Amino acid sequence: MATNVNAGARLDRLPISPFHYRIFWLVGAGMFFDGYDLYVAGGVLASTIASKFSTLPQNLQFLSLTFVGMTVGSLITGFVGDKFGRRFTYQINLLVFGLASLAAAFAQTMPQLIACRFVQGLGLGAEIVVGYSTLTEFVPPATRGRWLSFMAFLTVCGFPVTAVLSYLIIPTWGWRPMFVIAGIGSLIVWYLRKNLPESPRWLEAQGCDAEAEALLQTIEKEVAAAATLPAPAIVAAPAQLTAASMFRPPILQRLLVGSWVLITINTLIFGFVIFLPQFFLRQGLTITNSLGYTVVLAAASLVGCAFGAYLSDAIGRRWSIIGASLLTIVTGWVYAHFNAASDPTLVLSVGALLIVAIYIQTAILFGVYTPELFPTEIRLRANGICNTLGRGATVVSPFVVGFLMVNYGLPGVIWLMIGLLVVQIVAVYGWGVEPARRSLEGLDPKGLKA
Repeated sequence: MATNVNAGARLDRLPISPFHYRIFWLVGAGMFFDGYDLYVAGGVLASTIASKFSTLPQNLQFLSLTFVGMTVGSLITGFVGDKFGRRFTYQINLLVFGLASLAAAFAQTMPQLIACRFVQGLGLGAEIVVGYSTLTEFVPPATRGRWLSFMAFLTVCGFPVTAVLSYLIIPTWGWRPMFVIAGIGSLIVWYLRKNLPESPRWLEAQGCDAEAEALLQTIEKEVAAAATLPAPAIVAAPAQLTAASMFRPPILQRLLVGSWVLITINTLIFGFVIFLPQFFLRQGLTITNSLGYTVVLAAASLVGCAFGAYLSDAIGRRWSIIGASLLTIVTGWVYAHFNAASDPTLVLSVGALLIVAIYIQTAILFGVYTPELFPTEIRLRANGICNTLGRGATVVSPFVVGFLMVNYGLPGVIWLMIGLLVVQIVAVYGWGVEPARRSLEGLDPKGLKA
């Protein structure tokens, strides 16, 4: 890597300006539809099974194939994003899941819908890897946690939006319009995102110094029109890294931590949160009441992301993750001991607190912590591997949750969550680094060789 461009330090010293907001919304719009597509399954599957379009085994296959697609998409994107750039990769995945969503709306059988969902999964897995990593490389370290957590907030907005739309649309018009909304919205964002610039950090890491310098000068000129630019620090260029660097200490420990926390949070979301409508149906609620309860709990997800945005910079990533994990364990255990039909107020109150705790972790783990763990040269590949393992775990989690739900009820699902969280606390405390208010280059391990 050349030292004359100094992309990281020059970006880090930029005051917040309309440039940052433009990047945020260009990336965030795609992330919102990523979240929408992730969470649409809850209401859709409750509707398909209620209307006899699907069976429970088919619903589990729908979820599992979604995660298979996301697993493959995460892995491929990591290598494509580091090789061909963030901007190119982002555009491709939006196009994939936008077109697949429209196709899903016209599926005539459940196997056809499952096939469309697999293709959607390829785009969904790609989006979550490249989206957070791209924004990580543009925003300054002092507020990076807040910016990335609010990106997760936009993603999680897909949860309450799909819950509200499911409540308003599905009982009257069925589940198909839910996919039409996802497809049209994604394709609109795909068109708008042609204005997204490439990451100067990535360009410099690839040796494209002239292109990186020209882009940085354009960015600096735009920002300087709104604020005074301080002088950048001079940062020594690190050694060029290769994929093999991921499997040697200390990057290896970071890879293990990143993988486990994503295994845990994916299982919490896709083994518990996404099953909420079906949990409520099993407890005797109607499809309309089930979706209504889900809307209430979905609102708590936004509160959790807002807390995550504040805590990630205020007390740091590690202690926020550990504290939210402990709160999830306590509230999850309490939640499992009540029935939605007999104790609706208590279930919704404790359930809302549980959702808040889960989404504090969601905001920090997906949006902030994992992309920060790795150097620019291997950021998408390493983050892609973490997401691949996280998504891979959720390929089997619907079947595990289905088995636990049938044989042990909600308490069995909760105990699975608690076991994962205990390991997460130990891993983050023992091997986790603290990226709060530190430059990305300052987080790069010393002495690494390619």
